[in-house]
Amino acid sequence: MGNLLSIVLEPQNLLAILASLAVFATILTIAMPVLQRDELADRMNSVVIERDKIRQRERERLAEEKKRGSLKQTDAGFMKDFVDRFNLKKALADESTFSALKMAGYRKQSHIYVFLFFRLVLPFIMLVVASIYVFAVADLQYTFMMKLAIVLGVAYAGFYAPIVFVRNQVSKRQLSIRRAWPDSLDLLLICVESGMTMESALRKVAVEIGTNSAPLAEELVLTNAELSYLQERRQAYENLALRTGLEGVKSVTMALIQAERYGTPLGNALRVLAQENRDQRMADAEKKAASLPPKLTVPMIVFFLPVLFAVILGPAIIRLTEKDIF
Repeated sequence: MGNLLSIVLEPQNLLAILASLAVFATILTIAMPVLQRDELADRMNSVVIERDKIRQRERERLAEEKKRGSLKQTDAGFMKDFVDRFNLKKALADESTFSALKMAGYRKQSHIYVFLFFRLVLPFIMLVVASIYVFAVADLQYTFMMKLAIVLGVAYAGFYAPIVFVRNQVSKRQLSIRRAWPDSLDLLLICVESGMTMESALRKVAVEIGTNSAPLAEELVLTNAELSYLQERRQAYENLALRTGLEGVKSVTMALIQAERYGTPLGNALRVLAQENRDQRMADAEKKAASLPPKLTVPMIVFFLPVLFAVILGPAIIRLTEKDIF
C-alpha cells in the first residue's frame, strides 16, 4: 500500500492523474446536456398521479364524514415499519422537514419514511466504511484519536447528508421556478384577460411554460387539481406558496386570494406583480454579473497568466537559448 501511494504521489504520475480527471470532467460537461433526458413527461405523469390521489383522498374524506368510519392505512414497506418502530417522526422530523420535502418535490407519504430511514441508517454505514478504510486499508500515520475523529466526522457527515441533498433539490427547483415565474405571470394575465377561468388559465400556462421550467409546470397543474377538489380555493393557493417557498409566488397567491374573496380586478394586480418579478429577475442577473470579476481574479492569476506568459515569452526564451546567451 505504501509503494502504491508513493507511486501515485510522484509528480509525473500525479500530473497524469489530474490531467485525466480534467479531460473526463470536460467530456462529461459537454456530454451531459446531450445525454440528459426530458423530465417534463415524467413530472406531468407524477402530477396526474397526485391529482388522482387528491380526488381519492377527498372521496375518502367525504365517505368518512358520512359513515364516521376509520380509513384503512396502507403499508409503505419496511422503511415505514422501521421508522414507526423507532418513532423517528418525533425524534428527527418537524414541520420544517415536511415543508422542505414538499419544496424539493417529494410530496408522497413514503418520501418522509425514506428520508428518516436514511438519516438514521446512513451514519452507521458511513461509520463502518470509514472505519474499514482508516484502520485497515489506508496506512495513515496518525494517532488513534485522530483516526477516531476522522471516522466520527465521516459518520456525522452521513447524518446530515440527506438534509444537504434535500436543500440542494430545493435550491434547484426554486431557481427554475424563479426564472420562469415572470413569464408565467404574463401568460396568466393574457389568459385571464381573454375571459378564461382560473383553472383553464393555469392549465394553459402549465403547458406553455413546461419547456422552460418543468417544476413550475408541475406546481401549476397540481394547483389546478387542488382548485377542483379542495373545499376552499384559498387553500389551493396557499399550498402553492408553501410548496415553492418563494416570496414572489406568495405575493401572487395573496392577490389571487383577495381577488377571489372581494371580487377585485385581477388583471391589474397580475400586471404589476409580473413587472415586479421581472425587475427582480433582472436585478438578480445584474448582481450575478457584477460578482464575476472578483471570482475570476484568482483563476486568471493561477491558470491564464502563466499560459499567456509562456506563449509570449516562450519563443524569445528559445531563441536566446539557441544563441547560448543563458
